[in-house]
Amino acid sequence: MNSIYSVGQVNNYIKNMFTQDFMLSRISVKGEVSNCKYHTSGHIYFSLKDETGTIACVMFAGQRRGLGFAMKNGNKVVVSGSVNVYERDGKYQLYARQIQLEGAGLLYERFLALKRELEEMGMFAPEYKQPIPRFIRTLGVVTAPTGAAIQDIRNISYRRNPYLQIILYPALVQGAGAKESIVKGIQTLDRLGVDVMIVGRGGGSIEDLWAFNEEEVARAIFECTTPVISAVGHETDVTIADYVADLRAPTPSAAAELAVDDYRGFLGQLAEYESRLERGLLGRLTLLKSRLEQYKIRMGFLSPRQQILERRQYLADIQEKIENGMKQKIKDSRHELQVYAQRLYGCSPLKKLTQGFSFVTDENGHGIHRVEQVKPLDAIRIQVTDGEIQAQVTGSSLVDREKWNV
Repeated sequence: MNSIYSVGQVNNYIKNMFTQDFMLSRISVKGEVSNCKYHTSGHIYFSLKDETGTIACVMFAGQRRGLGFAMKNGNKVVVSGSVNVYERDGKYQLYARQIQLEGAGLLYERFLALKRELEEMGMFAPEYKQPIPRFIRTLGVVTAPTGAAIQDIRNISYRRNPYLQIILYPALVQGAGAKESIVKGIQTLDRLGVDVMIVGRGGGSIEDLWAFNEEEVARAIFECTTPVISAVGHETDVTIADYVADLRAPTPSAAAELAVDDYRGFLGQLAEYESRLERGLLGRLTLLKSRLEQYKIRMGFLSPRQQILERRQYLADIQEKIENGMKQKIKDSRHELQVYAQRLYGCSPLKKLTQGFSFVTDENGHGIHRVEQVKPLDAIRIQVTDGEIQAQVTGSSLVDREKWNV
C-alpha cells in the first residue's frame, strides 16, 4: 500500500521545491494590476494578470520602500520578488520586493538620480521656499491652453475672486519641446511681475509628466523670483517640480484654491472686523461717558460752591452740636445745682430752727455762742421759726464739757 501523507506534509514539500528553485527565488513578472487592496496592517494584496492567466501577489509593509507610486487597478507594472507557497491555503503567490510601472523603470531611475542630485545641491531646502501671498491681483499660469487644468484653475479662481486677472502662458506640457516651452513660460511670467504662478498640467503616466522632471524646468522654478505653486497630475503623481516649487498642490484645482483667497470670505471677515470694531468703539464710548460722569461728580464735590455748601453744613452741624452740648451742660448743671441746693437746705439755719433750734443775738444782732458773752440783766433776742423773742438774762452757767464729751 502506498504511503499516505498529510495535507501539511504535501504543502511543505511543494514549498521546499519552490524555495530550492533559483529562478523562482529571483524573478520579475509583468502584468496588469487587479484586485488591489491596501490592508490596514500596511500590506498590499493584489493580482497580476494578462490575457493568459492570473497570479496572486503580496507586498509586505516592510518592503514598501520598493514602491514609489500609489498602485491602483489597471496599472501595467513589473513586479520583482520571489514565488513561494503559502502553506496554510496550499496556494503559491508572488512575494513582491519591488514594483515599477512597466516601461517606466528607466525613467524612474532617472527620476531618482536627478532627485538625489538636486536635493544634495539644496534646491529642495525649506529656507529657499517663498511664502505664498494671501491677497493677489494677478495669477500667472503655465500650462496647456486646451487642457482641463486651465479650465479648473479658471473656474475655481473666478469663483473665489471674480476681480482676479489670470495671465496664461500657453505651454507645451508633453512631448518634444515641452521642457523648453515650460521654462520660457516661467521666465516670461516672472518678468511680467505676476503675484503668484501656477505651473502644472492634468494627470498622466510618468512619460506624460516627464517634462516636469527635467533639470531645466527645476532650475527655472528655483531661480524664479515669483512664488511658484506646482500642480502636476493627480494627488498620487509626484515630480521634481513638486520638490523645487515653493508649494505643492495635489491637483490644479487645489492649486487655484491655494493661490486665490476667497473674496466673499474676505468680505465676510471685513464685515466681522467692522462689527467687532463698532462694538469695541461703542463699548469704549460707554466707558468714557461713565468716566466723564464720575469726573463731573468729583468736580462737583471739588467746586467752590460745593465747598461753601459743605462748610456751611459743617458749621451748622458744629453749631447744633455746640447748642446741644450747652443745653446738656445747663441741664447737668441745673441738676447738680439742685443737688447742692438740697444739701445746703439741709444745712440751712432755718431748717435747724424748724427742728427746735433757735438763734440767739444781743441787742446789736451779734450772735451769742458762749456764756461769757452775756451777763445778768442783758437784753437778748431769740430767733425762732415764726418770729423773734425778746428776753433778759437772769443768769448763766458753764457746761461741763468732759461730762458731755464736748
